[in-house]
Amino acid sequence: MEIKGKVFEIGNIENVNEKFKKRELILEYAENPEYVEYIKFEATQNKVDLLNTLRVGDEVEISFNLRGRGWKDKSGKQNYTNNLVIWRVVKATQAYANQLSVVSDDTNDFPF
Repeated sequence: MEIKGKVFEIGNIENVNEKFKKRELILEYAENPEYVEYIKFEATQNKVDLLNTLRVGDEVEISFNLRGRGWKDKSGKQNYTNNLVIWRVVKATQAYANQLSVVSDDTNDFPF
């Protein structure tokens, strides 16, 4: 899966244990500019380094896998969680960044 948006926040590398590390990235996503979404992604293991060159405000395209798992809590209730796991990040070209900043108006210039 892929999504385009603006880097809103980049977390620090978190060493979960001696064999596993992760890092979070929050993406500002505006399919509809009136309703901006903030989507949390995570990079794990050697992919945490993909975020090193990013800065807040960068326009990016993120390729990710959707992961989900279930577990039972202490009371026996079944729970589920989803993760968006980054496997590639590409900074947008200037042309793409310009495309994102174009504001459309609702006027119709149709000749009929």
